[in-house]
Amino acid sequence: MIQIGKTLLSEDIIEKEFVCNLSACKGACCIDGDAGAPLSKEELPILEKVYSKIESFLTNSGKKAIEEQGLFTKNEFGEYETTLVDGKDCAYVIFDEHKTALCAIEEAYNQGIVDWKKPISCHLYPIRVQDYTEFSAINYHKWEICDDACSLGKELQVPVYKFVKQALIRKFGEDWYSELEKTAEEYLKFKKQ
Repeated sequence: MIQIGKTLLSEDIIEKEFVCNLSACKGACCIDGDAGAPLSKEELPILEKVYSKIESFLTNSGKKAIEEQGLFTKNEFGEYETTLVDGKDCAYVIFDEHKTALCAIEEAYNQGIVDWKKPISCHLYPIRVQDYTEFSAINYHKWEICDDACSLGKELQVPVYKFVKQALIRKFGEDWYSELEKTAEEYLKFKKQ
């Protein structure tokens, strides 16, 4: 583990390579799995605020799931997540003409309708952050549906931390990210010795 301020990082975010390959996976992370995207308590009022502006982007099944379950749900551990359609697809997922899953919230953001890009957990993926009282643990999440992203990352030589640069800056700030870049360079030099 590598420490930067009050964060502990897995070496995997420096060593592993990753670049989303939507043409290959079709956005499977938004429609596979058995849990919604993690939401922080701070994000709940934001979702409530933007919902009326993003509702028109949603699929009918997404709207129905939200009407029945709410804008978000709480899991058995008391953690908040995005609502699911039939226990699978994120209720906020939409599809483009190639049947690639996209985020309705992000689409509204891209069109300048809302000023919230999407949940930070989605923006950070494949990094998962677990906040504790004294520190945050930052880990690389390996999922077989992202094998094409790992292959593309390796081909393009893009480490995980560089792929999610904007999300990490959004979560931890510019200074923290600059420190991560320096630490990563030193770590890789040391590893080559």
